Amino acid sequence: MENKFCIYNTLSRTVETVIPNEDGKIAMYTCGPTVYHYAHIGNLRSYIMEDILEKALRYIGYDVKRVMNITDVGHLSSDADTGEDKMLAGAKREHKTVMDVARFYTDAFFSDCKKLNIKRPDVVEPATNCIPEFIHMISVLLEKGYAYQAGGNVYFDTSRLEDYFVFSSAVEKEQLQVGVRDDVDEDPNKRNKNDFVLWFTKSKFEDQALKWESPWGTGYPGWHIECSCISMKHLGGRMDIHCGGVDNIFPHHTNEIAQSEAYLGHKWCNYWFHVHHLNDKSGKMSKSKGDFLTVSLLEEKGYDPLVYRLFCLQSHYRKPLEFSYEVLDNMTAAYEKLVKRIAELNGEGETDAEAFADYRNRFMEYLCSDLNTSMAVTVIYDLLKADINDKTKLALIADFDQVLSLNLTEAAARLKEAGSGVDAELESYIKDRIAERAAAKKEKDFARADAIRAELLDRGIAIKDTREGTVWEKIS
Repeated sequence: MENKFCIYNTLSRTVETVIPNEDGKIAMYTCGPTVYHYAHIGNLRSYIMEDILEKALRYIGYDVKRVMNITDVGHLSSDADTGEDKMLAGAKREHKTVMDVARFYTDAFFSDCKKLNIKRPDVVEPATNCIPEFIHMISVLLEKGYAYQAGGNVYFDTSRLEDYFVFSSAVEKEQLQVGVRDDVDEDPNKRNKNDFVLWFTKSKFEDQALKWESPWGTGYPGWHIECSCISMKHLGGRMDIHCGGVDNIFPHHTNEIAQSEAYLGHKWCNYWFHVHHLNDKSGKMSKSKGDFLTVSLLEEKGYDPLVYRLFCLQSHYRKPLEFSYEVLDNMTAAYEKLVKRIAELNGEGETDAEAFADYRNRFMEYLCSDLNTSMAVTVIYDLLKADINDKTKLALIADFDQVLSLNLTEAAARLKEAGSGVDAELESYIKDRIAERAAAKKEKDFARADAIRAELLDRGIAIKDTREGTVWEKIS
């Protein structure tokens, strides 16, 4: 691969060049939603940035296969393997079956993704499709001595690992052991504080709606096992990039690595890509707060979902981002101004191959530099000011939008069509008069140039001289 793609690897805590297991191909996995409620825009920030990552990898030439799970069973309200199952809580709240809730919110999630131009992954697999795979992996972990049965459940034995806290420094390890779970009662069946459940049986949550037969009794899988099995089912035993929000790092991704590498006997995933939180003024966005921001709510308030996408792209994925309606108003103005400037391009002339290659390389360099989306967007502004023809500018903007997915050229075309109110005859007349004015100015006949401007203004056409040439708009 000619272009070196670098991202921050949470596992090594450094920016690394991505070297895939198979040359030219990327096996990529995304932790999908738990479909018990609508996704809030904080959740969707992660999916936007993961979408950009996938599209950037494709843009520079990789063949990407991306897999996402749908958690429709087993995700507990506490990551400490205690509390109510989130899917069961959703079913009780809405007086529906768990599967009805799962189907409804899965559809709602992908509807939101479509509005945000998030590409559907190549494979989307609900956890409930993979019970045989979960049972098989747990059986192997028991055979290898990495798991044990206690109190009717099956647990992973973290004491068997040389380094369970693979993402953390020595200082952080102690904080994680104390901090994550001190607000919950310890499970007396666990041999070690950090052990986690692979399979629950009827000894846990008697009213659990979804249960399956297993060698250990009727029950259901723990949350962490599903991502390991679903990724291996579709990507094999070696993965290139695993994605998720920073809140997945511990314990979810830590547990995924523990069980996967114990099962496989070798390193499982080389690069871990984590997106930081979206905050509001009260802190991290969370469904547990009650009212939370959704794409539908933004639409009800008159915001284009793609303005929220642009808002996310203007910040680096590894930095916390603070949401406010004031910021979104400013972003709306910026998006509309950008679209208006693109609508003013006339698309005439031949594409300048040298300029096209130069700007494309600049854009690609920012993508390859730990997915620097804010600077990638800046390339468009630089391009609009550049001394190259409009045809080349439009071609480049369309090319960049394969990754940015902001619908820039489409929005500009709609604006041009809606705002012109000009038939072909009048448009031809306007262009002729602008050309005559340019000739008059070249001959220093400024009186004639001013007269043409006034004549056009009388016809309701305002003209403006820019670095890219003379542009016009209908004002009456």
